Amino acid sequence: MIATRSRLILIGALTFLVGLLVLFPARIVYQWFVPPQVTMSGISGSVWLGDAQHAEFGGMYVRNLSWRFRPMAMFSGGLGYAIEASPAPGTIAGNVALGPGGAVSFQDVEGTVPLQSLVQLANMPGLQGRISLELERVVLDNGVPVAVDGEIQISNLVAPIIHRGSIGGYKIEFFTQNSGVMGSVEDTDAVVDLAGSFQIRPDRSYSFLGLVAPTARTPSNLRQQMQFLGTANERGQYELRLEGDL
Repeated sequence: MIATRSRLILIGALTFLVGLLVLFPARIVYQWFVPPQVTMSGISGSVWLGDAQHAEFGGMYVRNLSWRFRPMAMFSGGLGYAIEASPAPGTIAGNVALGPGGAVSFQDVEGTVPLQSLVQLANMPGLQGRISLELERVVLDNGVPVAVDGEIQISNLVAPIIHRGSIGGYKIEFFTQNSGVMGSVEDTDAVVDLAGSFQIRPDRSYSFLGLVAPTARTPSNLRQQMQFLGTANERGQYELRLEGDL
């Protein structure tokens, strides 16, 4: 009888704890655990299923953020959520998992994001255009991308530091190797011919090497800027090399 009563007490306690976790208010978790670079307002729901009217992540603003807990992600050693949000304007959806040591991974991320929402993140005033995302996987370790697989399409790119008008569309493909994140860049509907490759290394360093050439659509000021890249090859292409640290 005592053993039966003990089991009932244990089951009752576990049921209470599970219910407490399921209903635990998301706004309290936000106050306790969310890092300062993430801000939210209009929070409702629980840590398992909830939403926020406004959120900002490292300079990127979104509206109508919602999340749903994915318990199966715990078998991989982390906490996983299915998320949806609306960058103004735009939509983005995918799965996110929080791993040990501060690692963050995203899977099956799809959506469209206005480049204007990334101005602060890119530190490039006047940036405009639209990004279409189809990313199978993104893994960040202390903010550094250590794995990226998928594709990004940029349309109607405006970067005043280069040219005040639209310089067209570009495609970026990512894939992961042992040496870091690799990728390729090429124009799709641009005012220049561009093709190149890049690498992001685990030590935060990056490098890009490409070839750029003017076309019949290239504005005169862009043609003049290309001449500062050096001497063109026999096909009229200029070498474009960039290196730095994230």
